[in-house]
Amino acid sequence: MKVSIITSCFNRERTIRGCIESVLGQDYPDIEYIVVDGASTDNSLAVIKEYEDRITHIVSEPDRGMYEAINKGIRMATGDIIGLVHSDDFLYSPNTISHIVERMCQTGADFLYGDGLFVTPGDTDKVVRNWIGGDYRLWKVRHGWLPLHPTCYIRREAIAKRGLYNETYKIAADSDFLFRYLLGGDLTVTYLHEYIVRMRMGGLSTDAAKRRQMWMEDIRMYRSHGMNPTVTKLEKMMWKVPQFLLAKFK
Repeated sequence: MKVSIITSCFNRERTIRGCIESVLGQDYPDIEYIVVDGASTDNSLAVIKEYEDRITHIVSEPDRGMYEAINKGIRMATGDIIGLVHSDDFLYSPNTISHIVERMCQTGADFLYGDGLFVTPGDTDKVVRNWIGGDYRLWKVRHGWLPLHPTCYIRREAIAKRGLYNETYKIAADSDFLFRYLLGGDLTVTYLHEYIVRMRMGGLSTDAAKRRQMWMEDIRMYRSHGMNPTVTKLEKMMWKVPQFLLAKFK
């Protein structure tokens, strides 16, 4: 079973090497690796090209943001399963993909998610949030719960049915994507109780203007799914509380 992994990148010369090496260091033999760079102006592309003999496809051209880049990668993907490893992140262990494939083969699931760790940018061993996904329940999704996006691995046939990321969202496209896949209750979903990814803290949510944009996009996104936007937004925030508490014990 082939797994397509997509990394989108823009000006991430400090982190892209670790991301790439975490994918290339997997013990699973059948990985199609696609790196989509948004015409970086730093040294990112030079770092990426150091690995060009081991990366299946490298694209470097201007785009309108991360979700357009991810959609480009999905359209190129030929794997049975598709997953993402963002340029600031890295897979948890060398056998992460092997365990994902084993679980999806055992269960026949369309959609798999797992656990993840948020770590500080300068010290990737210091855990800030410990995201334990927990078992999938449709009622949880209807009350704002979603799995951690970079832990999600989905069969390509399911993506063909449900569609790509909505590029009109600059921040909330991942949440919209997951709600579209999980609210219907007709996909087979499985939870792998293992860490799949380490994610560096930072990014869009740390900037005040972007936080406001995030709030507005979330409201629009919840309404589009027939949910009460304010209540669901608050419920989403409540689901995150245990992650910070669990981080103290990691």
